[in-house]
Amino acid sequence: MSRKYTLPGITLLFASVTFFTGCAGGPSSEDDIRRALSVNTSTSVDQYVLGATDVVKVSVWRNEDLSVSVPVRPDGKISVPLVGDVQASGRTPTGLADEIEERLSEYIRQPQVSIVVTSMGSHEYNDRVRVTGAVQQPVSVPHRAGMTVLDVVLGAGGATPFAALNKAMLYRKVDGEVVAIPVRLEDILNDGDVRTNYAIRPGDILSVPERSF
Repeated sequence: MSRKYTLPGITLLFASVTFFTGCAGGPSSEDDIRRALSVNTSTSVDQYVLGATDVVKVSVWRNEDLSVSVPVRPDGKISVPLVGDVQASGRTPTGLADEIEERLSEYIRQPQVSIVVTSMGSHEYNDRVRVTGAVQQPVSVPHRAGMTVLDVVLGAGGATPFAALNKAMLYRKVDGEVVAIPVRLEDILNDGDVRTNYAIRPGDILSVPERSF
């Protein structure tokens, strides 16, 4: 049976290979692990950063004719009445609003601009969680608040009979560095010991290796 790969899928596969190539080996230091486990798990960023395919609603107070809902184009820009093209990709909504206000001030007095992100397409892949290795069905799923290691393992159909459960590793990128966090899946699944049933963060990868025979 042939398999069809889309461009995003190929990109994701390449990124995963690169990711694991860079973090092959044992667990990270205890200090790095503590740092990685202390970060906020509800989101992968402290502030949302706009990207291509996002859709934003630009609202100009008391100027409805200048208010628009527009996508961030592949070149990273949006088009706003009077202002023209504005760089949006790589900026926070607040930063974008500030620039539009500054440029609108040439045409209207004291403009007040607000930006609402109505579609977060650019984070479709960044905000996913992946499970690979000795599981019934390796998966890539959207992150949900409160998600744990156990949730993603069950979502992958559980481990295979050949899994080295207590050698599982959770890979998390923090400040540009990939931290490898040991996860004792056998303790979680068979003994009810949930000390390593960590909360999952967007972008995390859980790898379950096979046993050596």
